[in-house]
Amino acid sequence: MKKYSTRVLLVEDEDVARKTLSFYLNNIFDEVIVACDGEEASSIFKMNLEQEKQFDLVLTDLKMPNKDGLSMIDDIRILVPNQRFIIVSAHKNEDDLLKLINLRVLGYFVKPLNIDNMMEMLKKAKEEVLADNDLTYVEDTLLVVNNVYTYNKLNDKLYNKENIVKLSKKELDILKVLIDNVGEVVPVEKFKEIVWDDINTNDSAFRTVMKRLKDKVKDNDFIISHKGYGYIIEKQLLKE
Repeated sequence: MKKYSTRVLLVEDEDVARKTLSFYLNNIFDEVIVACDGEEASSIFKMNLEQEKQFDLVLTDLKMPNKDGLSMIDDIRILVPNQRFIIVSAHKNEDDLLKLINLRVLGYFVKPLNIDNMMEMLKKAKEEVLADNDLTYVEDTLLVVNNVYTYNKLNDKLYNKENIVKLSKKELDILKVLIDNVGEVVPVEKFKEIVWDDINTNDSAFRTVMKRLKDKVKDNDFIISHKGYGYIIEKQLLKE
């Protein structure tokens, strides 16, 4: 099945909000391009279009210097009339809402953001993008480990329900070895070879990282220890 790469244009003039939104967008979409105001965003959008690249979603503030969000939206809609938008603003202005009624606006969020609501909307937006392109995730993209944890092979993220489990690089590397060998007991030596690139790595170093990883999945631990040999994610643990 063809793999589709989703693209988002984030337009936000506030530095903290821009970094926060960028973080969450990057956890859902494949590519996120950032602009600091409407003028820069209009230029980026046009340049991408000239290169035959489009954005599946534009997430934008309304009140910005140089060019506000509504003016930028007008610019973009001239180029792509059915462009999708999500609005993030410090105020919910009724006049602005009236202007947005006839546009393809998927959501309107007021700062400070409710992250849960926003993440739900972003996921729905991505689903709509994939449906419009008659594309879905390849079957093995999302590995549902159990009723608590899901692993996304595209972005190498582990989720506890809707929340990302924050893992260190070595913790993630260990998890990826287990994911790549589901149903097989992975010897400790193999972890050392792949994660540390040194089969002679001290056992205590490995055990320390493994314990930290298991502590982070304690809500429904799926990493099974085979004492004296290695570790496994058993196939029968995976949710059908």
